[in-house]
Amino acid sequence: MADLDKMANVRIDGLQYSNYDRELFEDLITAGLHTIHVTLAYWEDARQCMTLFSKWNRHFIDHADLIMPVKTGDDIVKAKELGKVGIVFGAQNCSPIDAELGLVQVMNDLGLKFMQLTYNNQSLIGAGCFEDEDPGISRFGKNVIAEMNRVGMVIDMSHSAERTTLEAIDISSRPIAITHANPTTFKASRRSKSHAVLKSLTQRGGMLGFVLYPLFLKDGADTKLEDFTEMVADTADKYGVDNIGIGSDLCRKWPYEVVEWMRNGSWTHETVYGEGGAGVREWPKQPHWFQKSSDFFKIEKGLVKQGFHSTEIDKILGLNWYRFMDESFKPA
Repeated sequence: MADLDKMANVRIDGLQYSNYDRELFEDLITAGLHTIHVTLAYWEDARQCMTLFSKWNRHFIDHADLIMPVKTGDDIVKAKELGKVGIVFGAQNCSPIDAELGLVQVMNDLGLKFMQLTYNNQSLIGAGCFEDEDPGISRFGKNVIAEMNRVGMVIDMSHSAERTTLEAIDISSRPIAITHANPTTFKASRRSKSHAVLKSLTQRGGMLGFVLYPLFLKDGADTKLEDFTEMVADTADKYGVDNIGIGSDLCRKWPYEVVEWMRNGSWTHETVYGEGGAGVREWPKQPHWFQKSSDFFKIEKGLVKQGFHSTEIDKILGLNWYRFMDESFKPA
């Protein structure tokens, strides 16, 4: 691990999903972000992920002055030193490994360093948060968790159901992550995380990334910055400041059809709108104070007003994620 004093002001967003182009990469630079976790896949299988990796290879060539791939903690250090934004890939489902255990290492070697065991539905591994029943981790899932632990791919339970999440925390030999979710005390939602989950997660050294996606904010797009940072403070009081960060889930420059595809994939002929089937045919509107990556500094100002001191703010805005990634990306 690099000198933590040297990395104290590192800034990391634990989850984004945007239709990236040079304008958005420049906005990441303006934001002062050094690394972001980018969603590579939702429903895509292994072959489709190859095309997505190839698209990003072109980004790394065409925008080499702005971005670089990240597979290790040392890569985060390098990105910071070079003034670039490091890109870590993740999947919001286990679809990239099909039903083949050996593909965990293949995807990891290509740079997929985070993988959710489920999206909103039941997977071959466990239950998503919108399923009516939650049988927990499957036999296949136990093998996948062990293999992810071995190669250094982070287990992400952001969209998973309660029992499945608790079992994953217990089964995993390494700390896991919930990259983008908020406590149920802030927003009552099937996607929010209970005290039992957050206590178990943080006691085992796992990471929680607070999400800014409006469906999971207290008052949606009308949520105030003060409400958000108060939630951060309350969580820090309960579970400590060393295992929390930001996972904004910022989504930009996508047409409406993409959010519909995210929710529906190919598993239903009926259209699901928003959480629990309610919503309108448009992307959820962001709060006015967080419209783009370069609004990241506003979170810092909000944390100052909540009484956090500079070392705590550095942890929440990036250092915790850096330490977690640096250790988690290493093979066991």
